[in-house]
Amino acid sequence: MKFAILGDIHANLEAFDAVMADAEAQGCTHHVCIGDVVGYNANPHECVARLQELNCPVVKGNHDEEASAETEIVGLNPLAQAALEWTRKALTDEDKTWLRNLRLVRQVRDFIIVHATLDTPTGWAYVMNKLDAMASFSYQFTQACFFGHTHTPRVYVKGITVSLENTELIHIEPGRKYFINVGSVGQPRDGDWRSAYAVYDHDTQHIYIRRVPYDLATAQKKIRAAGLPEPLAERLALGK
Repeated sequence: MKFAILGDIHANLEAFDAVMADAEAQGCTHHVCIGDVVGYNANPHECVARLQELNCPVVKGNHDEEASAETEIVGLNPLAQAALEWTRKALTDEDKTWLRNLRLVRQVRDFIIVHATLDTPTGWAYVMNKLDAMASFSYQFTQACFFGHTHTPRVYVKGITVSLENTELIHIEPGRKYFINVGSVGQPRDGDWRSAYAVYDHDTQHIYIRRVPYDLATAQKKIRAAGLPEPLAERLALGK
């Protein structure tokens, strides 16, 4: 049994489609999404619809929450705010209801998924280092937890101490806990423009991060055609 664990799709349909094709080629039989289906890019409704078709476990991200809310958007950087204001207009009422009703934390078989942190999932805090990860480990009751939010693949391992380990191949070892950031499908920020997601082979207990090229030019063209801020198109090519 193989899980494709993806998140931070951020309305990038070209990236989403490329990842789904790669997951099929990798033999993935199940799918999981760690949130932020919408925001930043130009296909929020289409990405929601594709995810709904998968009928898979999904948790809510901060952009999902803001895009489906009826309150004024405050406290975000100008790019995120402009994109969310546009996204609210692009989503249907049904899309918003679905996003609004997503849970913040879910257990899927023997692992947990969350968008940001386990200790304060409603606070949308960023896990940037081992100290941040330690706070979530205190609330983690499974060996593995998958998260996102920073758009950067990371693997934190709790044994005697917390370490930051390679994302190429992770083996789940007895007696250890793993807090794994799967990176971003739709807007990577680690300097690599290609989409990132994780494959979890449940039978072998191996996890590895995949990088997948996609039709970047079309994604950028759609951003510009929608009238979204130009930096949102430019940053896709930079992976930042």
